[in-house]
Amino acid sequence: MAFHPSTEPAVFHASLRDQFEVFLDEHRSVLHDSLNGLTEEQAGRSLVASKTTLLGLVKHATFVEKVWFDEAITCRSRAEIGIPGSPDESFDLHDGDTIASVQHAYQQACAASRRATESLTLDDLLRGNRRGPLPLRWVYLHMLRELAQHCGHADILREQVLDDRTRRG
Repeated sequence: MAFHPSTEPAVFHASLRDQFEVFLDEHRSVLHDSLNGLTEEQAGRSLVASKTTLLGLVKHATFVEKVWFDEAITCRSRAEIGIPGSPDESFDLHDGDTIASVQHAYQQACAASRRATESLTLDDLLRGNRRGPLPLRWVYLHMLRELAQHCGHADILREQVLDDRTRRG
């Protein structure tokens, strides 16, 4: 049974900021761990018409972290940050992409996101997004929505990969 820090009684009465961070980290962990125990082939297997694969989802999540917690905060361009120009490109898998390398890059991006926001308040405006200035509160909510959606995708893809493995075995 999965451990859900967000259901701990201390979180019920924590500050809104702390609650956001617990929920974000819980979703980050679920997405990261969706690759655990899979082979490289399974993680990169294409099961839907889009570019979405389990490995690609975690790569995309790394991109999203950098868009919202680097580009939006520092106002640096995506080229300066070293990320793709579009979300669609962030799903692309390259020869050097492995479960270990993608998980490591994701952990590094999440840690950088935490550092980038540690001195900000929920009402601080992030000025580096194309939508214009946005409060950190909105960015946290957007990230929760994005990560929840991708955790659902990962859950379904992982189920398909594991079900396929049992049918073959």
